Amino acid sequence: MPSFDITSEADMVALKNAIDVAGRQVGNRYDFKGTSAKLELNEKDKAITVFGDSEFQVGQVKDILFPEMEKKSRESTKRLDIGDLQSISGNKAKQELKIKSGIDQELAKKIVKLVKDSKLKVQATIQGDAVRVTGAKRDMLQEAIALVKKSVTDYPLVYGNFRD
Repeated sequence: MPSFDITSEADMVALKNAIDVAGRQVGNRYDFKGTSAKLELNEKDKAITVFGDSEFQVGQVKDILFPEMEKKSRESTKRLDIGDLQSISGNKAKQELKIKSGIDQELAKKIVKLVKDSKLKVQATIQGDAVRVTGAKRDMLQEAIALVKKSVTDYPLVYGNFRD
């Protein structure tokens, strides 16, 4: 029986590359000379920390980072969970951006409900942080992919692991 998986994993190599490019741009900008503006990637915790002298400067660093992330990996900024802006040591500020990977239970339930309500002859099941869709025909699976792509636009999804 043909099947495929709906997953969502961050491309850490492309993300690290985008952060390096944005970090070099921040270091080369004249208005950031002599300030604490910088970016740090914690690969273990999957988090990006943005540092700056003020809330405004943290926003400027993010304005440099986000287009670089989009260039390297499409829709990668939708994957970020933006934390609160924190004041550290005097007048400096930092903000943590967590990188979400996998499909959370709420979104997985939404996808399963969407597929079941569509009256397509396919079954969707939640398997950990992925959703597996199985059906009798390849055409039905392609229709299910089109349906989910059209309906879920607020989170980047990957359709792969197709088995015939």
